[in-house]
Amino acid sequence: MSMSVSVNWEGDDRFKATTGSGFDIVIDKDLQQGPRPMELMLAGLGGCTSVDVVGILRKARQDVVNCVAEINAERSDEVPSVFTEIHVKFIVSGRKLREAAVERAVRLSAEQYCSASLMLERGGVKITHSFEIVEVE
Repeated sequence: MSMSVSVNWEGDDRFKATTGSGFDIVIDKDLQQGPRPMELMLAGLGGCTSVDVVGILRKARQDVVNCVAEINAERSDEVPSVFTEIHVKFIVSGRKLREAAVERAVRLSAEQYCSASLMLERGGVKITHSFEIVEVE
């Protein structure tokens, strides 16, 4: 499967990325019109692993209402300022969610399914995960 993105300089430290699927994303080092490139990497990781977790929970017939991935990362002080540690905390809301099912979904995403997470880990980034379950009526 191939993917493509085109990144076009729009002046100063601002760029516009156009994905092969037709979506535009403004990238701005100075945060005036868009996120920084490294923030987009974290967003990609969050999206990748969240899709997995929600999908696994739905297949397990868990009544998921919402899933938030809060991601915090540390970067090296040296150039290149790569990520050294990332923590992903899932806040999963639903009705009568089984803790074992949520733990399994997070683990499977981290260990088998999330391409972004596995790629970063193979590059030397330490990634940890946690979760919280919020019961809703």
